[in-house]
Amino acid sequence: MPEIGQITREQAAALAGLAPYDDDSGKQVGVRHIDGGRERLRRALYTAALPASFRWNPQLIALYQRLIAAGKGHKRALIACARKLLIFVNTVVGRGRPWQDQPPPLAAMTPRAG
Repeated sequence: MPEIGQITREQAAALAGLAPYDDDSGKQVGVRHIDGGRERLRRALYTAALPASFRWNPQLIALYQRLIAAGKGHKRALIACARKLLIFVNTVVGRGRPWQDQPPPLAAMTPRAG
């Protein structure tokens, strides 16, 4: 995906086919589903999200467990984890800094006066 790091997270999710679209018409509210995008990329992200959301990434593990506890299905929760994984990648490439499990301390984020 050559656009990675230069687009918004919503655009990245749409290009990968992980953005939820609705089937609404007038007063009728349809179901949300993913559609379009790059099938190979979507498949790769889904495949990567499976072990990451069960074993390797604490943020994805927490997201998956939260969605399952809220009553979402297994595949729907995995698609959400795949989208979050894509957002992580887009952010890391866009900032040009390596991945960090923990956010930086608050004192390092505040600008210095002077």
